[in-house]
Amino acid sequence: MSVLFISDLHLEAERPDITRAFLHFLSTRARTAEALYILGDFFEAWIGDDGMDEFQHSIARALRELSDSGTRIFLMHGNRDFLIGQAFCREAGCKLLRDPSLIDLGGEQVLLMHGDSLCTLDVAYMKLRRWLRNPLTLFILRHLPLAARHKLARKLRKESRAQTRMKASEIVDVTPAEVERIMRDKGVRILIHGHTHRPAVHELEIDGRPARRIVLGDWDSQGWALEADEQGMQQAPFPL
Repeated sequence: MSVLFISDLHLEAERPDITRAFLHFLSTRARTAEALYILGDFFEAWIGDDGMDEFQHSIARALRELSDSGTRIFLMHGNRDFLIGQAFCREAGCKLLRDPSLIDLGGEQVLLMHGDSLCTLDVAYMKLRRWLRNPLTLFILRHLPLAARHKLARKLRKESRAQTRMKASEIVDVTPAEVERIMRDKGVRILIHGHTHRPAVHELEIDGRPARRIVLGDWDSQGWALEADEQGMQQAPFPL
């Protein structure tokens, strides 16, 4: 049996090509997997479980179908969908994971993250992230009128896209020192994350021991999935 890892699908009704590819993925490869881990930015935006539209309900139903077939599903917040809550997870038949989380994979502890918290050189974003993830901020956001939340989500998405285009490449990528710090702190040799949209396997050395940072690809011009089984780990793209 295999374990699958995906991230950064940015699902939205305006991208039916990505939705079709994801639903096909669920009905084929994911059906034979032991578990599916979705490591953040599953949706392009999420204003709260109480604001779910028919598109989002349809994705929840598809996940529930997979869950009912026997594949365990785990979901981690991203920077676009950190307001996903337990109501969605109950409907979708998935379990919400903390960021970061440790899992056992073939007898080895592996660290899972979305990846945005590793981009410590992006000082402005890290400040915004701390504010948005503050429990008081989350409480206020969840109790704003839906119209206000829609407006705020559009504003944050627009600003994020504009600022990302203006920032240097190394600022919006992970900080190597932060990667080493958290891997050392968690005592792991393998880290899997998304967020940066730069799929790759980075070979590292931490305290004289080999280590790996595996970056998941985003679903835009193509889809990406990392598969772990008895033969090891392999990530490959596929057409949308």
